[in-house]
Amino acid sequence: MCPFCDPKDRVLKENEYAYVLLSNPRKVEGHFLVIPKRHVEKPWEMNGEEASAVMELIFFVQKKFEQKLGGGSNVRENYMPFLPQGRTKVNHVHYHVWPRQFEDRMYQLVDKHDKQLFEDLSEEEHDRAAKLLD
Repeated sequence: MCPFCDPKDRVLKENEYAYVLLSNPRKVEGHFLVIPKRHVEKPWEMNGEEASAVMELIFFVQKKFEQKLGGGSNVRENYMPFLPQGRTKVNHVHYHVWPRQFEDRMYQLVDKHDKQLFEDLSEEEHDRAAKLLD
């Protein structure tokens, strides 16, 4: 049973093709999920109306964050079919939207350490990666 196909009374905002609810479990306070109503497992399987409806709700949540919290936001979608479905992995496309502030909890726990992952892009790597789009 897909937990996103029947969200019951958890829906906080919706349009014709998508809805918003709070993530449980969550990463930070105000961690929302934007989810297409139709069960879709791969992001590119959404039709144009669904994709547009999802983006409309993502932008709605982001604007509310800016208006009410004065900060920014992160938007993230994970497609990892190699992981089994579980408490933090659902095989139904969804987008995480959470508020951000300068040096917030996410920064303290993750982002400040993330800098170690960044490397300069070499010409060889550029050419190899660009070929993925051929």
